[in-house]
Amino acid sequence: MQSENPEEMLDNMQPFLDMMMNYECALMEIETKLKVLNSEFALQHNRNPFESIKSRLKKPISIIGKLRKKGLDFTIENIEENLTDIAGIRVICSFPEDIYAVSDLLAKQDDITVIEVKDYIRKPKSNGYRSLHLIVEIPIFLTTGKKYMKVEVQFRTIAMDFWASLDHKLKYKKDNLKHPELIAKELKKCADTITSVDYKMQEIRNMLE
Repeated sequence: MQSENPEEMLDNMQPFLDMMMNYECALMEIETKLKVLNSEFALQHNRNPFESIKSRLKKPISIIGKLRKKGLDFTIENIEENLTDIAGIRVICSFPEDIYAVSDLLAKQDDITVIEVKDYIRKPKSNGYRSLHLIVEIPIFLTTGKKYMKVEVQFRTIAMDFWASLDHKLKYKKDNLKHPELIAKELKKCADTITSVDYKMQEIRNMLE
């Protein structure tokens, strides 16, 4: 099969690059909203609810892999209609209460539509994973007009993020173990212990306030 010439390759890439730019713009919109909420919360309560905000765009190879799992071709339409985590923001909060306070404030903004909520804090995954996931839709304004884009916003405490990060690093090693269920059981215990500390710290904060 003959390879495409550079002009044809660029023509095929341009729609994808345009789409990724749109997702990047949506990330900037959400990130700005979160920073405004953080500043206002700090002024009202004399403390910041966020420890950090991190944003990322899913890599092309990951997008292709996810479409293949769904049995879908690599098209702009399939990406925008069937994938909800191309653009992602992770908000690390100080305490569990802050997660719900800030996520509710974000969801109530009139230009944001909440598509889906996955609450893995109140209902953790079987392995112990905890996080609040919101899939939201937000308009971006381009020279061609207004376009709605989906963004996944994850809220975690420092402890939840610490556990998830280590679990991710151990994932591939666990797959090669003879008794992975033993490691999974120990990691679940760690998740439960960390959660207990999370809420104990929140109680101490409430006592101080």
